[in-house]
Amino acid sequence: MTALVTLRNITKSYTRGKQKVEVLHGVDLDIESGEFLALMGPSGSGKTTMLNLIAGLDRPSSGEVSVNGERIDRLSRGALADWRARHIGFVFQFYNLLPVLTAESNVEVPLLLTNLSRSQRRQRVKTALELVGLSDRARHKPGELSGGQQQRVAIARAIVADPTLLVCDEPTGDLDRQSAEEIMNLVQALNRRHGKTIVMVTHDPKAASFASRELHLDKGRLAENVARDAA
Repeated sequence: MTALVTLRNITKSYTRGKQKVEVLHGVDLDIESGEFLALMGPSGSGKTTMLNLIAGLDRPSSGEVSVNGERIDRLSRGALADWRARHIGFVFQFYNLLPVLTAESNVEVPLLLTNLSRSQRRQRVKTALELVGLSDRARHKPGELSGGQQQRVAIARAIVADPTLLVCDEPTGDLDRQSAEEIMNLVQALNRRHGKTIVMVTHDPKAASFASRELHLDKGRLAENVARDAA
């Protein structure tokens, strides 16, 4: 296995008024291709900041961030936006679906930035909705779907362009226990059956148990590494 994501001596700080707030302190991390990593830690520990650095949504104050051999911390803002569109699939806690669009139209949105024809886009959308078990809800709008179904649409949207890396920020945070377990089974299947590399931030130990490895952040430092068998 090769490291798909590499973080070296990462620091991140913000300025609030006259105060400098240090969030990450000299973090080193390798994420292997095909791995499912859960980032855990208390509120304010830096886990979402780390996820944002990996996904190219933010830049480190110092250190190196490489994904698939590319130093994304060196990219210009425009180049970074293009890179995210090509390489990152996002799944958020609150779905972020467009309420006026059907499920299939929501899933198609990332493909509108590509050179694919309409028929190619429709085929990709069909495949993604089949993969998440929502073929029969393709024409439904978000308001006509349950929370779990909306998150499945969001996952279909995240994978429709076949991204290099899937990043999930509290994907079960707004769901009841049964829906959360169904979503985590789906995310785990994307990793195990389809080889997707996944990085997930969660506060839920049950959700984290679906990952192949857990990392715990405490006050901006990696504190624990829990590996599991992928059986």
